[in-house]
Amino acid sequence: MKLENSLDPLSRRAFCERWAKTALGVSVLGGSAGLGYSADEAATTAALSPEPGFGKAKNIIFLQMVGGMSHIDTLDPKEGETQGPVAPIGTAAGFQLGGTMVNLAKHSDSISIIRSMTSKTGVHAGGQYLIRSGYEQRGTIKHPNLGAWAQHFKGPSHETLPSSVCVNRQPENGNGFFPSSYSPLPILDPESGLQYAKSDVEAAVMAKRLEMLNRLDSGFRERFKTAAVESYTQFYEKTVNIMSSTDLAAFRLSEEPAELRETYGDNKLGQGCLLARRLIERGIRYVEVTGGGWDMHTNIEEGMAERGAELDLALSGLLADLKSRGLLETTLVVLCSEFGRTPRINANAGRDHHPRVFSTLLAGGGVKGGYAHGSSDKEGFAVADKEVRVQDFLATVAWSLGLPIDEVAKSASNRPFTVGNHGKPVVEVFA
Repeated sequence: MKLENSLDPLSRRAFCERWAKTALGVSVLGGSAGLGYSADEAATTAALSPEPGFGKAKNIIFLQMVGGMSHIDTLDPKEGETQGPVAPIGTAAGFQLGGTMVNLAKHSDSISIIRSMTSKTGVHAGGQYLIRSGYEQRGTIKHPNLGAWAQHFKGPSHETLPSSVCVNRQPENGNGFFPSSYSPLPILDPESGLQYAKSDVEAAVMAKRLEMLNRLDSGFRERFKTAAVESYTQFYEKTVNIMSSTDLAAFRLSEEPAELRETYGDNKLGQGCLLARRLIERGIRYVEVTGGGWDMHTNIEEGMAERGAELDLALSGLLADLKSRGLLETTLVVLCSEFGRTPRINANAGRDHHPRVFSTLLAGGGVKGGYAHGSSDKEGFAVADKEVRVQDFLATVAWSLGLPIDEVAKSASNRPFTVGNHGKPVVEVFA
């Protein structure tokens, strides 16, 4: 067996991370291979389309509420038997929002809601994988998220910082079948920022060690000229560069005024949204922020009072902040979840998994304000009008970013894939 065929990516990554800590005195929290870039990343974007919204967004802030956010209690409220524990509230745009979305209601003129989302995946892991990638989860291949697709087509978005970051979670299915250098950098706690990014080794000592290790490593790199080896080599170069860069300040929430931080909410979701604004402001193209706790099988009234209020404050704070800085027009804010929840309250005063219909939200990036696309039926049980699949939703986000959604990229096994998995963009949501 040839050596290059026996090197599995996980063991190679583990080896390389131990190597960096031992030799350089530095470690970057899991997934740090996202700091490197391959030499073949400078792909150009397809010519702009005359259709609405194409290429209007330069950045994406992708908010994923994991656990299955109840559409009826947030973006698609109902009256009557399936009404949530808090009555719906009206907005200036003419549509209603869930009763806990009091601050978001003030931004109704800036948002588009898709109320006709549908999926066949009603389990958490599979649904979360699908909403990030557009593909069903398989054991034989990993599919990229939108940040990796953007890096594939547009190249890196920053000379020093990574092009993608994920906040409040590890970077599962980030780079997919693309090089490990496309993987998002994980920030598990917004308050902590980029941990362990400072070496305890003096610069002169580090330079000497790097020179020695480069000589030792050169023969191996010459013999095994693979994308994986190149990617991991560039990872270390990028790690050293970022350690000495002033761009690290982007990860320091302590630099933000206390009054502004309060508008986002004192929790991981709110501060994660604030961190996302700081990162896209400094040239990071794609930031995913995760909010947990939405699997409300029991006591949905208490769950919405906590999680719903957090989301309301975080999202409204983000929209207001982006507007005030002139960033909303070039930043697409995405709110989604893996599925919705059943219209009828169960015996435990909660709602169960319901992929048949659910809702998502878009704002900025050329999106219309005050618009609701599609609808569910009277009870919120099924799509009534203008069905939108997960693949269509992701194609819509990719469309806003100016990605060529019909262009094929091939995996290492030579299988063809497209961003959004052949979804059709919902161009009606764009102005």
